[in-house]
Amino acid sequence: MADKPELEQTLRLVTAAAVDLIEGAESADILLISKRKEFRSHAPTSDLPVRLDSIQEELGEGPCIDAAFDERIIHSDDLTAERRWPHFCPQAIAAGVRSSLSFQLYTGGGAIGALNLFSSTAGAFSATDIEVGLMLGTHAAVALHGIRKSEQFESALASRDVIGQAKGMIMERFAVGPVRAFELLRKLSQDSNVPLVQIAVQLVERGSAGTGG
Repeated sequence: MADKPELEQTLRLVTAAAVDLIEGAESADILLISKRKEFRSHAPTSDLPVRLDSIQEELGEGPCIDAAFDERIIHSDDLTAERRWPHFCPQAIAAGVRSSLSFQLYTGGGAIGALNLFSSTAGAFSATDIEVGLMLGTHAAVALHGIRKSEQFESALASRDVIGQAKGMIMERFAVGPVRAFELLRKLSQDSNVPLVQIAVQLVERGSAGTGG
């Protein structure tokens, strides 16, 4: 998985492995929920998990939501006898689902999610299946966390570069050293109540426009 940097490709390895290794799993996906409560279905092995995610988002209830927000593992042996999700279950049953298994994923950066498995058979998932699912969920969480860290690192590098460019422009224009240039940049940020990086971007953009003119 470490050799697969693309998010979707990495998650497809996980959901495909879930269907291959867990006998009762007929379909799987990974639901990610952002800070803004936006639902996104990743790496579905069929259209069914995407439909179920959409139903849960609309109703505000279901096993995937409970796993993402509350419990490490959410297991339902038979949705026809399930009382936790009175609005979700009838629609899931109508779609052909009888049992479900979801594992919480912590991705960092405020995002949360769940690895979700579904079956048309009641009692489809055993204790061994749960152990395998936990292992796969851990792989997915590690991959997601690694990708998030990589994105943050790239963003930090970009910020450092633009601040360096802005400092260089101030040093040249006012004939000051790097420390004094950074102090001026920081004071401008504080006085205008605008983040330092944003101030740096504005200075660089104006400088580039002036050069182009």
